[in-house]
Amino acid sequence: MSTTTRIRVLDAPSIDRSLTRIAHEILERNKDLRSVGLVGVQTRGVPLARRLAQRLGVIDGQAPPVGVLDINLYRDDLSRISDHPILRRTEIPYRVDDSIVILVDDVLFTGRTVRAALDALMDLGRPRQIQLAVLVDRGHRELPVRADFVGKNLPTAETERVDVRLTETDGEDEVVIVRVEGGKDAREEERP
Repeated sequence: MSTTTRIRVLDAPSIDRSLTRIAHEILERNKDLRSVGLVGVQTRGVPLARRLAQRLGVIDGQAPPVGVLDINLYRDDLSRISDHPILRRTEIPYRVDDSIVILVDDVLFTGRTVRAALDALMDLGRPRQIQLAVLVDRGHRELPVRADFVGKNLPTAETERVDVRLTETDGEDEVVIVRVEGGKDAREEERP
């Protein structure tokens, strides 16, 4: 019999502080936001990108545009996850060519999601620069990918799972580590 342990590592105020810090770091690195656009990776990267844009607007006076990117057809594990992948929309309301694109996602793990996002983004145009913002970097990279902006570095075991829950998608804000003991790998467990 297996037991599941959930350890909360970020609550709503901690997520808010992390996003505010990332917004300030984005402004420090990109002095002029006129050529900057955010792109949220479906699913939880989208509300995070919208929250970052809102914070940037409060700090700088004008919020950058936010796009939505679906990477499902670019995944290198597509045949393993489903015969019929769920396709969502990709919608970027600004010109990608020669802009600074900040990809936004919830968790950076192996780097494979970011690779897929880069491929999908490059099919839409040629940005001047692509930067990466993540709420959580949990390590265990399989590809040479590094985030430019990180809300929280969270050392984890490979067998653990990191769940980001956001009000927009899950009804509450929190980040938890899920451990399954005496059973299968937590990454294989169905996400709530």
